[in-house]
Amino acid sequence: MGAMAETIRSKLHAAFTPAKLEVSDDSAKHAGHSGAREGGESHFTVTIEAQAFSGVSRLQRQRNIYGVLAEELAGTVHALSVKATAPGEG
Repeated sequence: MGAMAETIRSKLHAAFTPAKLEVSDDSAKHAGHSGAREGGESHFTVTIEAQAFSGVSRLQRQRNIYGVLAEELAGTVHALSVKATAPGEG
C-alpha cells in the first residue's frame, strides 16, 4: 500500500472507527487520463462500514468523508469513489 493510501486509511479510521475499511488505489486504470499522475496514487476507491453512518444520508456520509480527506483531495488525490454503509446495510 502506498503512502497516500495509508494516509487515507489512517484518517478515515481515526474519524469513523470503522468495522470495515478498504482503500484501493485505482490509478493504474486511469493512466493517461486527466488527473492521472506518474507513479499513481491519484485515483482511489474507499469502502467503509461504520456505526457513525447510522441514520445519516448517503450524501452526508460522502460529505463527511470528503471533509476528513479535504487536504488530500485539494492536493494529489484527483478522484475518490466512496461506498459508505452503516452496519447491517447492504
